Amino acid sequence: MIAQEKQTLRSVALTGLFVLSCFYTLYLAREFFLPVTLAFVMSFLLWPVVRGLARLHIPEWLGAMLVIAGLLAAMGLIVWQLSTPIATWIERAPELSKKIQRGVNQLAKPMKQVTQATEQVRSITENASGGSAKPAVQVAMKQPGPGEIIFSRGWDFLFGLAVLLILLYFLLASGDLFLLKLVRVLPKLEDRKNAVTIARQIENNISRYLVTVALINIGLGSCAALAFWLLGLPDPILWGMLGALLNFVPYIGAATTIFVVALVSSATFQGLEQTIWPPLAYFVLAALEGNFITPWIMGRRLTLNPVVIFIGLTFWGWLWGVAGALLAVPLLVMLKIICDHTERLAPVGEFLGD
Repeated sequence: MIAQEKQTLRSVALTGLFVLSCFYTLYLAREFFLPVTLAFVMSFLLWPVVRGLARLHIPEWLGAMLVIAGLLAAMGLIVWQLSTPIATWIERAPELSKKIQRGVNQLAKPMKQVTQATEQVRSITENASGGSAKPAVQVAMKQPGPGEIIFSRGWDFLFGLAVLLILLYFLLASGDLFLLKLVRVLPKLEDRKNAVTIARQIENNISRYLVTVALINIGLGSCAALAFWLLGLPDPILWGMLGALLNFVPYIGAATTIFVVALVSSATFQGLEQTIWPPLAYFVLAALEGNFITPWIMGRRLTLNPVVIFIGLTFWGWLWGVAGALLAVPLLVMLKIICDHTERLAPVGEFLGD
């Protein structure tokens, strides 16, 4: 009995060490794992397009090339169209920062008065006791220059983009290569059938989920841009696209968009009545999308537990930054689908669901 307990404790300890080592590896080698993970997620999103082109007798390697070329062209067109308004708002950033600082100072004025009174009391107490505080020794650390930072970050970005595009092309062009390899490896015919069934269901469900979420976010961004245009907010397409992109991050994305729109609205309009309408309009649209539209379209089968979503956002955001937060929900959905279609992991899938 004691030997069995020791064996169980040893197994749990080894499992914990293995999980911790995996987390440490993901964090340490994030420059490699992040584009690889993003390529796999995007392959599920773009694979239906490649399959549709294959039905038109276009080879998969050529269809993958056309899809990636179209993706790059669309991204370039978006950047070119939005470069002017982005540059304009970057130039207005100091002005906007000063305006926000004035507002913060007005709100913090009572706190400053309390702090000043506390400092005066402390100074009087020190003078009365005859004590004097020793001056703090300041150590200046040499910081890297802007050129070094830009070069380092630019090189990391180009490396990650190259890995992403190359791997994405091979994933789209290979078709069912990985599934065929898996079928050949499995010894039993029953296991092969089950593997094919599970792989097809996972692929279809993940593709359907990602495409549906992307369409919902595009619809939200379009409605937001229309509302901003009707309310007279400058560059409504820019803020609508920002809302569509950030909406891939639940809760935090909508809150960030509302905050940004509120800043832009306060910098554009003078009165409080005009300033409050753009962020309020996006709040209403985001609330309708998150509480009614998405649950109605997705159904409960692919709905995640809010606690799990928050933990996933916190973990992946800490691990990989903003990109990790964008990938958190798709990764959780993939994990839930795999668990739902694997008998031993079904309890985990039940825990992840709403």
